[in-house]
Amino acid sequence: MSINEAIIECVPNFSEGTDQQVIKAIGEAISGTDGCSLLDTDSSPSTNRTVYTFVGSPVNVVEGALNAATEAYRLIDMRHHKGEHPRLGSLDVCPFVPVKNAAMELCVQCANDFGKLLSEKLNVPVFLYGFASSTDYRKSVPQIRSGEYEGLKEKLKDPRWKPDFGAADFVPKWGATIVGARDFLIAYNVNLLSTKEQAHRIALSIRESGRGPLKPGRLKKVQAIGWYVEDYNIAQVSTNISDYNVSPMNIVYEEVKQDAKELNLPVVGSEVIGLLPLRAILKAADYYIEKENLFILDEDQKIRLVIERLGLNSVSQFDPQEKIIEYMIKANSPGPLLSGSVHSFITSIGSRTSSPGGGSASAAIAAIGAALGCMGGFLTYGNRKFESLDSTMRRLIPQFKEIYSDLMPLLDKDTDAFNDYLAAIKLPNSTQTEKDIREKILQEKLIKAVEVPLTVMRICDKCWTPFLELAHCCNVRVISDVQTGSRSLEAGIWGAYYNVLINLKSVTDEKLKNPILTEINAKIESAQSNCQEILKILGARSEFSIDSGS
Repeated sequence: MSINEAIIECVPNFSEGTDQQVIKAIGEAISGTDGCSLLDTDSSPSTNRTVYTFVGSPVNVVEGALNAATEAYRLIDMRHHKGEHPRLGSLDVCPFVPVKNAAMELCVQCANDFGKLLSEKLNVPVFLYGFASSTDYRKSVPQIRSGEYEGLKEKLKDPRWKPDFGAADFVPKWGATIVGARDFLIAYNVNLLSTKEQAHRIALSIRESGRGPLKPGRLKKVQAIGWYVEDYNIAQVSTNISDYNVSPMNIVYEEVKQDAKELNLPVVGSEVIGLLPLRAILKAADYYIEKENLFILDEDQKIRLVIERLGLNSVSQFDPQEKIIEYMIKANSPGPLLSGSVHSFITSIGSRTSSPGGGSASAAIAAIGAALGCMGGFLTYGNRKFESLDSTMRRLIPQFKEIYSDLMPLLDKDTDAFNDYLAAIKLPNSTQTEKDIREKILQEKLIKAVEVPLTVMRICDKCWTPFLELAHCCNVRVISDVQTGSRSLEAGIWGAYYNVLINLKSVTDEKLKNPILTEINAKIESAQSNCQEILKILGARSEFSIDSGS
C-alpha cells in the first residue's frame, strides 16, 4: 500500500469459535487475498464466534470479505450453532471502517459493493446498517438482529424487513448478514466474579438503551450484555463502544466498578476484543493522569498505565504492538528523513540535490530548539533544589514536547512538497491545453510548498510563551541549553520565513499572498523580540554563581 492510498479496515464476525480448522480456513481466505493484511483473529468458544480484523484498499477489502464469506458458506451451518453471543447468520456482521486517507462515503460504497456481491454469489439476504443504511428503524445491529437467527424466518415475511440485497428467503444454513459502514467500534469486556444474571443487571444499567425507552441507561453510544465465559470461569459485562469520545473505555470500566461495588461484586480486570485506535488508549491515560495527578508524557508509559488501571492483561495478554491498529499498520511511522540517522540527514542536505534543503533543515533546527526547552524543563523538574517549581514544569514541559513533536514530521513534508513541485515542472507544456493544466497544477504545488514552512512558523510562534517563563526560573545549570534552544527556534523561524518567501514569489493569487506576507513578517518580529528578551533574562541570571540557585 502506498502512503497516500486509502486504507479501509474490515471486521467480519463469523459464527464459529470452536472449530480451529474452520477458523484457520476463513483466516487464510482473507490473508490469501492480494492486498489484504490480516491483523487480528479473536476467537471465543463460549460465544462461538470469531472476529477477524484486516485492512487493505477499498477494492481489496471487499474481495477479502467475499473470499472469507465464501469459505464460511462452505464450512458453517447455522442449524447447529449455539453460543452466548447474539447472531443472525454465519457471517453475522461485516463492517467497513475508514483508517487512513478514507472518508466514510468510501466505506459506504464498500458496504454496498460487498452486500451486492455477497447476495449474488451465495443467494443470501443482506441488510445494511450504520452509515450505509438510510432507514431509521434498521440503522443499528441490535435493531436488525432482534429475534436473532431463530426468528429470522418469520421476520423475512414482514415487508418492513425486506433485505437490502438478495431475496427475502430464509436460508437455513446461512441465516442473514448485516453489512455496514461505521467509525471505530471498541469491543470491550469488563470481568466480574459473579453470575451471568448479575453481570447482565449491570449491563442493563449502563447501556444506552437501558431497560427500555422509559428506563434508559447511563452511557451514550454503548451497547452491553451480561454473559458467563466458561473459558475464563468468570462473568463479563460485554460492551460495544461505538464512540469512544462520548463514552471512553475508562468511563465504562469505572461505571461497571461502581455498580459492582453496590452489589458487593469484585471487578477483576477487562479485555479488548480485536483492535482499537491509539487515541482510545491515550484518552483513558489522560483520565487517570488527571484523576491521580500524575506526570506522564511518554506514549509507551501512558499505555502501560492504562493496561494496569484497566487490568487489560487479566484474561489474555494485551500486546500494544498487536492490539493498537496504528502500530499494526505503522500508520504513524516517521518518514525517511525523520527515521534516518543524523549523519544521513546532514549528508543528504550536503549532497548535490535540491532536496532536502532549507525547509527541512529549518523544521529540524526549530524542533531541536523546542526540544532543548523541554530538556531545560525536565532538568529543573524533580530536582529537590527547585521543588517549588514542579507544578510550573509540569505545565511547561508538555508544551515544549507537543511543539517539537508537531515540527518533526515537517522535515519530510517539506521535502515531499518540494519534490511534488519539481515533478509538476516536468509536465508536458507543448499545447495551450497542456500549458493551462501544467500551470494550474504548479500553482497547487507551490501553495503546498508555502504551507509547510508557514506551518513551521505558526507552530514555533507558540513556543515563545513557555520559553519566556522557563528563562525566568529554570535550573541555572541548563541556562546555556535554553539559550541555545531559543536561538535555534529563532533560526528555524528565519529559515522557514525565507522558504515561504521564495515559494510565495511565484504564486499568482494576490489575495492569498498578501495576508501570508503580513503574517510571516509579524512572526519574524515576534521571534526577534522574544529571543532577545529570553537571552537578556538568561544572561542576567548566568552572572550569578551556579551554586546560588538564582
